[in-house]
Amino acid sequence: MQNPAMPIIDAHHHLWDLERHDYPWLKPETRHPAGDLTPLCRSYRLEDFLADARNQDLVASVHLQAAMADPVAETAWLQALADAPGSGGFPQAIVAYADLVDPKVESVLERHCQHPNVRGIRFMLNYHEDDPLYHMTDRPDWLADPQWLSGFALLEKYRLSFDLQVYPHQMAEAAALAARHPGIQLMLNHAGLPLRRDAAHLAEWRAAMRTLAAEPNVAAKISGLGMFEPDWTPASIRPLVLATIEIFGPERCLFASNFPVDRLASDYDAIWRAFDQITAGCSADERRKLFHDNAAHFYRLRQ
Repeated sequence: MQNPAMPIIDAHHHLWDLERHDYPWLKPETRHPAGDLTPLCRSYRLEDFLADARNQDLVASVHLQAAMADPVAETAWLQALADAPGSGGFPQAIVAYADLVDPKVESVLERHCQHPNVRGIRFMLNYHEDDPLYHMTDRPDWLADPQWLSGFALLEKYRLSFDLQVYPHQMAEAAALAARHPGIQLMLNHAGLPLRRDAAHLAEWRAAMRTLAAEPNVAAKISGLGMFEPDWTPASIRPLVLATIEIFGPERCLFASNFPVDRLASDYDAIWRAFDQITAGCSADERRKLFHDNAAHFYRLRQ
């Protein structure tokens, strides 16, 4: 199977430089749902990402915050990379972090927005009631917190989207948030994080995804499927990919690698070959949207 014979935009990846910056979570002892982080505990710079993507017609990328200790410094570093001669402009879009419950969050948003590639904010909300391993935040109730909601509402003022990372049981509340803020574009991360592959969990996931997809200002990134299924195959992820496209429609889905985190499960080319194989039955127009056009639209990239 060849790589996709089309330009692609990787809508979700990370970079880190452990020699120059501090990433408190990126330690071998950190318990993470993707497994042992030891292979990730080395710098993954722009040149490493572009080397992994060398066989693809990669024309742009979206960098998601990698939890550097100083989030505005992370944005400044990424913008400097994009502006450097020979970088090809990568990453063309930056999704930064801001603590939305911070009373001074507006000043943080202002500082992020001084960098032209900033497009959105991610504040991870996924919290699992039964297993702390799956917590990406320390509270399950941010979506009911008045201070957090006040910070979230500021995103519209600054023309920022919100990368939404929740589990299926949190999607109804997330849908209500989207309905209250139709002027804020939400980008669902990692196909809604289906943690298991048993029939009951997948039925819950599909129902929750339909609830979220009913809000027109929510789009879905299809990525990260190797985090909870390290031995995945194109056949095993096919139902998840096609269900997400069916629920949200090809106009609101976009593909991404989640590299280097998904490097724990596969190489870069395998991910894009799988997306290519799974969408072979889609029209050429639908495939262009999934691989390129939707990412350009939702992250406001000039292509």
